[in-house]
Amino acid sequence: MYWTNPNYHRPALQPIWAENLRNTLQLIKESVQGERHDELLYEELIALAPSPEQAEVIAAIRDDERGHRRMFRDMFRDLTGQDIQPVNAAQYEHVTSYVAGLQQALQGELAAVETYRRIWFGAPVGIYRDTVFGIILDELKHASQYNYLFTLNLLSSHE
Repeated sequence: MYWTNPNYHRPALQPIWAENLRNTLQLIKESVQGERHDELLYEELIALAPSPEQAEVIAAIRDDERGHRRMFRDMFRDLTGQDIQPVNAAQYEHVTSYVAGLQQALQGELAAVETYRRIWFGAPVGIYRDTVFGIILDELKHASQYNYLFTLNLLSSHE
């Protein structure tokens, strides 16, 4: 057995929390870029919205996304001492229609929940986890709002 062998040297293992934190930081970095992409999509949807009420709903979601981006940036800076570099907005692809954009937004919100759950599991306990949990709740609310707008526009197109 290896523990009885005097020549056996156990390899240095890095604590599992260190690897989890590295993965979490990478997800935070990607999330900042994702939130910026979402913000650009929502700006386009606001311009395409068929009514001021729908534009207001999307504008409120966009404002939440801006806050999420700021929270993730602050969290990253607190944990690493580094800033996340701005992303290039040129990577954004325009939507083909308002309804297609709503569908894309809905799917994006649901995908964000999955990513943020992974961040939540790897985040240090306390304010960081609480912040991520609040963001997850916002994303679920946004998904519900986009589902409403999507359904509203599908129903009105069939009347």
